Amino acid sequence: MQGRFKVNKIFNICLSLMLAIGFGLGGMFYSHAVVAGWSPKKPVEFVIMAGKGGGADRLARFIQGLVEKHNLSSKPFVPMNKGGGSGAEALQYLKSKSGDPHVIMATLNSYYTTPLRQPKLGIDIKDFTPITRMAEDTFQLWVHSDTDINSVEDYVKAVKAAGKKNWKMGGTGKGAEDSLVTAMLEKKFGIAVTYVPYKGGGTVAKELIGKHINSTVNNPSEQVGFWDAGKSRPLASFTPKGKLKGKFGKIPTFAELGHGEDMVYYMQRSIVAPPKISVDAQKYYEDVFKKVYETEEWQSYMKKKGLIPGWLTGVELTRYFVEEKQKHYQILRAMGDIK
Repeated sequence: MQGRFKVNKIFNICLSLMLAIGFGLGGMFYSHAVVAGWSPKKPVEFVIMAGKGGGADRLARFIQGLVEKHNLSSKPFVPMNKGGGSGAEALQYLKSKSGDPHVIMATLNSYYTTPLRQPKLGIDIKDFTPITRMAEDTFQLWVHSDTDINSVEDYVKAVKAAGKKNWKMGGTGKGAEDSLVTAMLEKKFGIAVTYVPYKGGGTVAKELIGKHINSTVNNPSEQVGFWDAGKSRPLASFTPKGKLKGKFGKIPTFAELGHGEDMVYYMQRSIVAPPKISVDAQKYYEDVFKKVYETEEWQSYMKKKGLIPGWLTGVELTRYFVEEKQKHYQILRAMGDIK
């Protein structure tokens, strides 16, 4: 008995040392697997329901870089763009991966609008597994810096003078977030534009700089480089006063310019997984993204890219999705896109 006790004692000491070394090195042992009881056994497909170069793509790839840099996952995250059909491609793919914990998806508001506009897809977002909301993105009205347009009033006059046929507003597709914001502008100011769809927000931004379109309602991250270079000009922000900080906080809101409190629109930056993954897998990803959220790099990224911080998970995230889906249902009905 005494010999067996000594063996057990030695085993326990060795096990404790191994765990201590593992946690210290980080790259050899992962706390996620110990805490949650699950970790990826192969690379994780990180689906992006948008094209390359846009705000969603930039954000997802930035997150993927932080996961790799800080060694937060036992297997790498591999970005995959599936932006076809205003995100329908990504939604169908995620649905087809039911029960597969090695797939996650970065969402946009097309997460709500595409299933509403395309009911034949058979997508019900409540079937997907919520992971987290990392932030809310914003929109600004942009024109080329070479124009004489320096205010919303100038913009409205220019659009009316040009007429619908000659004023081109770039966007990422009918029913996409920027098309909803464009419709808000048209209704608010009694203007009409020709909406020109492209494959991603990054392409839209470049088309403005190339003077192939007259204006956009890009996210901050898609235009900030051109703004810094003096090639584009923001006229107003679709946010309440005081929501944005830093450089983007200096852009006047529509409310501040005297155009009412209703010109506000956000885009969620959330992560979901396929239906029917295990609770342990869901907890694993929550843990990974919480660690990403708490890094200095992510906090700095949100400030620089005009994102509004807003960590949500669990029941609160589910409630948020339900409320936002209903809100977008009302928006699409008002636009006449759905009955």
